[in-house]
Amino acid sequence: MDIVAVIPARYKSSRFPGKPLADILGKPMIWYVYNQAKKVSYFSEVFVATDDDRIFNKCTEMNIKVIKTSEEHKTGTDRVAEVAKRIKADLYVNIQGDEPLIESKTIEAAIKPFLENQKIDVTNLMTKINKDYELIDSNIPKVVVNKNNEAIFLSRLPIPYPKNVNSDGYYKQVCVYGFTPESLKFFSETDRGKIEKIEDIEILRFIENRLIVKFVEVKQDTVAVDTKRDLEIVRKIMTEKNRYNK
Repeated sequence: MDIVAVIPARYKSSRFPGKPLADILGKPMIWYVYNQAKKVSYFSEVFVATDDDRIFNKCTEMNIKVIKTSEEHKTGTDRVAEVAKRIKADLYVNIQGDEPLIESKTIEAAIKPFLENQKIDVTNLMTKINKDYELIDSNIPKVVVNKNNEAIFLSRLPIPYPKNVNSDGYYKQVCVYGFTPESLKFFSETDRGKIEKIEDIEILRFIENRLIVKFVEVKQDTVAVDTKRDLEIVRKIMTEKNRYNK
């Protein structure tokens, strides 16, 4: 199976402009994501996909394979879909460029269901929420699945509401996705639905149209960098990790 990894990276983030180039211990954030993806043996190629010259030039400077894509894309998955039209593969893995703590074994979890069941169209990752503040952080999508770990809904609110029980058992989305070429084609040719527009969570496009999204639970507690506060948390974690490894 030919599997290509694509790391969407845009400069014009509304919450944190320029975050793919944000410095973490002397290197841009995108460098960490790319190098973790390169450790995954399943990948035949790993690319950064961007519409921005600053990101493109920095990637070229650091010997990171990069593809220039359209400025019109509204989501990272749209950007991956463009890459899929230009580079043929059996499977595409979308790894968000704001996950600098992501580990290669976590990325692999999005691939393995396809190796076991070729009828799967889309995979996504989730991990248990262990910090109470993440439940009310609207930057963190919460995941609800059925007994087969198929997505029922994602929301920026803490769902389901814990009316008679405690808040144990909540899961957050980890932004690594697996897509077949057909699912990317569907995504790029289908308009955003009402719920996706409200929540601004792109995976809802499949759920609204009754396509099955298979979620895979992982143990790694990642930190997606959506704000400068998140960046400081990541810097602290990496500083501690470097100190421990010395």
